[in-house]
Amino acid sequence: MERSSTIKRRDAVATRASILAAAHQRFLREAYENVGLRDIADDAGVDVALISRYFGGKEGLFREVVSDEAKPHLFREPKSIDELPGFLAQLVAEDDDADRHHRMEMFVIMLRSASSPKAGDIIRELVNRDVLEPLAGTIGGDQGEMRANMLLAILMGVGVLRTIMKVDNFELDAEEGAECVERFRCLFAAALTC
Repeated sequence: MERSSTIKRRDAVATRASILAAAHQRFLREAYENVGLRDIADDAGVDVALISRYFGGKEGLFREVVSDEAKPHLFREPKSIDELPGFLAQLVAEDDDADRHHRMEMFVIMLRSASSPKAGDIIRELVNRDVLEPLAGTIGGDQGEMRANMLLAILMGVGVLRTIMKVDNFELDAEEGAECVERFRCLFAAALTC
């Protein structure tokens, strides 16, 4: 009996992962409104009812896809306003390929579905909770929220360059890379001091 429940749990984990992977690919290619649960279920090779069982429906599945479970507290890592410019510069300029690729895919999914009322609400909630609130908390003061928004605007601008415009010439040799990081650090520092 114990072996049977272990196999079922393993199957449930694999099924859930398969659904998430299929949904990720669908939302990466199509806007929220155009993605159907049957399409995701077909891609995952499962019954459509399992999506409701594991995720509560399309909104729950989308929320799970755009939540950054690998690094949910990424923007809480800097502990002071002085650390923010360097931290953010490293994030955009020297991020490892797998992390950057994952973050860029998340950005595309969010951009593609932001105009949907349901998906837009989820995106705004997650960006506020996971990015803006931690940044504003680290910045502090009367203008912490406005400055956090300025930092996010820079991050989103880099995201648009990389994903929409396909400009990714931040892959530089060591000397050029250090200069690139320093330029980004200065840009983020300026956004914090204006």
